[in-house]
Amino acid sequence: MEYPLTEHINPGRSPLGIDEYIRAGGYRGVDRALKEMSPSDIVSIVRASGLTGRGGGGFPTGLKWSFMPKENDGGIRYLVTNADEMEPATFKDRYLLEGNPQLLISGMIIASFAIGASKAYIFMRWAYKKAEKIIRKALAEAYESGYLGRNILGTGFDLDIYLHTSAGRYMCGEETGLLNSLEGKRGIPRTKPPYPAVSGLFGRPTVVNNVETLCWMPSLVLNGSDWFIKLGRTGEGGTKLYGVSGRVRKPGLWELPMGTTLREIIYDHAGGMLDGYKLRGIIPGGASSDFMVESDLDTPMDFKSPVKAGSRLGTGTMVILDDKTCPVKFIHNMLKFFAEESCGWCTPCREGLPWVVKVLASLENGTGKEGDIEILEHQSWYMGPGNTFCALAPGAVEPMQSGVKYFRDDFQKHIDGKRCPWR
Repeated sequence: MEYPLTEHINPGRSPLGIDEYIRAGGYRGVDRALKEMSPSDIVSIVRASGLTGRGGGGFPTGLKWSFMPKENDGGIRYLVTNADEMEPATFKDRYLLEGNPQLLISGMIIASFAIGASKAYIFMRWAYKKAEKIIRKALAEAYESGYLGRNILGTGFDLDIYLHTSAGRYMCGEETGLLNSLEGKRGIPRTKPPYPAVSGLFGRPTVVNNVETLCWMPSLVLNGSDWFIKLGRTGEGGTKLYGVSGRVRKPGLWELPMGTTLREIIYDHAGGMLDGYKLRGIIPGGASSDFMVESDLDTPMDFKSPVKAGSRLGTGTMVILDDKTCPVKFIHNMLKFFAEESCGWCTPCREGLPWVVKVLASLENGTGKEGDIEILEHQSWYMGPGNTFCALAPGAVEPMQSGVKYFRDDFQKHIDGKRCPWR
């Protein structure tokens, strides 16, 4: 099995410097892309591969690139790497940033060449202090080695990459909120259309891609789309970084074939549940995804299969709910985060999330009453898709709406007993 994303990462050790990375075969993809391929060749490979955005949305990468205006008016085009990673329980991009920064930089060079961008930004989560130092050093090495700056490799292609640390809000992970923040404005979503590919950063054509997505570019240009497709198990190509946290024997992160089942991830790689604990539920894609349960364990974790089970892959970093943790408290904790992170731009999110947090808190504190569960169900609809300005609130209520579905008796026990049964 090939592991293109993590093959040069040695946990516990410093990442490879650029000279070591080049000796290990790094930057061959950049050399080939810039010297032997046209931008349209690269876009065609990415489209044929079916590579989907690994930040959680799963939008086809090559299709997003193709939205850039075909005619270049001579102005600046931008590539922006979304390294904000504020999704609770998600740490996959941090692993790549700290473990192999040159992989991301080489991926950004290839992507920038493909879309005609001469300026690129890495928009990084404010708390990633270690990653920030590593990336700054890696960028300096890339400039010194002639892979960034003017006339890269004598090809006439120019590219500057800048590192920008985020203001530290969840909303800045939404691509248009990110662009506003990068421009020094309040991190709130923009009206679409126009889409960023037409009018993005500073009003210019822009592509925003996730860290894990861009790290695929060197391997794709070297090995092609057929190779990529064969890496997956369900027709959705490539590998995926899957993470597990919660009361399992070996919480962590693994690069596995796209379409690996929940059962294999949790029991073969995370070691199964700790002694004395049983599995009750799984939040499969960061905090903003619907619960999956034990009967879903044989679901392939790709972008299509979890939808049939009423959930979604999201970031692929899952949180395990065990039988000794109160599901109401579990959900309350996540909703409290999202309520605090709402940008306040639209009413359902600004007013609805604090409301459900108060209802969940009353259930936990023993002051819940009949009708509270129905309020939670109504709010799940009210903040659902199509009723808000962006996807923050619809994602936030996913664990709540599915939690009521699977653990309704636990919610009712809080009302009947006027206390949390787990206390």
